[in-house]
Amino acid sequence: MLAAFVSTPSPDDPLSVLEVGERPAPEAPDGWVTIDVKAASLNHHDVFSLRGVGLPAEKMPMILGCDAAGTDPDGNEVVVHAVISSPDWRGDETLDPKRSLLSEKHQGTLAQQVVVPRGNVLPKPAELSFAEAACLPTAWLTAYRMLFVKSGLRPGQTVLVQGASGGVATALIVLGSHAGFRVWVTGRSEEKRAAAVALGADQAFETGARLPGRVDAVMETVGKATWSHSVKSLKPGGTLVVSGATTGFDPSAELNRVFFTQLSVVGSTMGTRTELESLIQFCATAGVRPLIDVEMPLADARDGFARMVEGRTAGKIVFTV
Repeated sequence: MLAAFVSTPSPDDPLSVLEVGERPAPEAPDGWVTIDVKAASLNHHDVFSLRGVGLPAEKMPMILGCDAAGTDPDGNEVVVHAVISSPDWRGDETLDPKRSLLSEKHQGTLAQQVVVPRGNVLPKPAELSFAEAACLPTAWLTAYRMLFVKSGLRPGQTVLVQGASGGVATALIVLGSHAGFRVWVTGRSEEKRAAAVALGADQAFETGARLPGRVDAVMETVGKATWSHSVKSLKPGGTLVVSGATTGFDPSAELNRVFFTQLSVVGSTMGTRTELESLIQFCATAGVRPLIDVEMPLADARDGFARMVEGRTAGKIVFTV
């Protein structure tokens, strides 16, 4: 079957090790099911995998991709939950020390077929296209958990989203504005800031700009480049929710500000199956739709990866099968 995969990592030149070609069709073990993929979306996780981050060479060749929507063996339209927990784990699967995402221990979704545990398959509502549904399980679920589970925000409060154009950031803007938050964003270009406002942001600012006032919470996925600005932008008692660090993991902690203004720094990773169910229903009933930057055939996956590596994104990149 056709797939996008990696056989040898390259920390410095990830595109050079991306392979698009034939891989063996998967076989579903007991308790797992084969999904015919109709659409799969791209995440920064996939670029990290090409670099060998979190994916050791002994696990390769590995088909990339965490997100997918497609059909099950009975022809039902479904969405795949990407977090794979241990068979005996009970409770929040994101807290399972042995959890993984598809494409870490198990072959990923950028292929014509993927096998997943039966419990990781959710119904896709008719209101969502395959491409839209394929955007939800990683970036949009991450944003949903950050906003509605971890932040403690209430409608009417102000949230700052660092970085205006990535998959998680655009999801935060759309979800936050529909939920009644005042959403402020930062972006590196006027084009990206304007796009954020068009999505529903109340205001957009240059990266690092002085804001009109301090905010109740900051949603942080950028890391080192924006961390200091995030800490300084919070009201006393505010909350910084961090789910990623695309520019680096080691900023100054600024502990003096953290303790003196009694800030909460909260980590957040992915989300649960139940949260994904809630997100899917929220999108279906509220008319919320993921922003798709571009759709392209899986055979052209290299072009999509290049867009992400070069930062030419304005929403999700989706591959169709």
